[in-house]
Amino acid sequence: MFDVQGFILVGGASSRMGADKSQLRFGRQTAVERITTALHSATTQVFLVGSPPEPANPGLEIVRDVHERWGALGGIHAALSVCQAEWAAIVACDLPFVTGDLFLRLLVLAQRTRLEVLDAIVPVQPDGRPQPLCAFYRQESCLKEAERLIAGGEHTPRALLATVQTRWVEFAELADLAGAEHFFFNVNTPEDYDRAKQLVARGPGDER
Repeated sequence: MFDVQGFILVGGASSRMGADKSQLRFGRQTAVERITTALHSATTQVFLVGSPPEPANPGLEIVRDVHERWGALGGIHAALSVCQAEWAAIVACDLPFVTGDLFLRLLVLAQRTRLEVLDAIVPVQPDGRPQPLCAFYRQESCLKEAERLIAGGEHTPRALLATVQTRWVEFAELADLAGAEHFFFNVNTPEDYDRAKQLVARGPGDER
């Protein structure tokens, strides 16, 4: 198994949803519970990053942001700051359809690209946009670069990925996996949540 620790970002304001996105329920599981199960394919250690309104996830340690209100890059930085493994698997709590197969595929593809020279492993969505909040980051090199960028006032993960050795995983390399069409379905609004619950209700293997 790779030397990996998992981190779920739960620090967003959830202003468009109007509720804590990490605790939205999909069948019998919350978003955090679903993502934790998926991350367990790559690691046995999973942490929450941010300041959830109600820490309702027994057994998951909470990592506080070092730079509060610094957005996604701040969350990535906080995860890397406490990561004790070589790699950090970092996932946003509003991506409830990620799977263990997805994380395993990312690692397998990275192995084929001389893993020792990589700093980040990042999937690309079907629309061609990268998804930096469902990705693997090498702790040492990415932490140093994130600190440098934050000191310069940068807030975006894309700035980090532009300055480290990144393996972009095209969606075609993931498309054969079960549920691939929904891996990067982002639940940001009540309408998104309604759609996500419909997908869970009719999806194979998911509880109604």
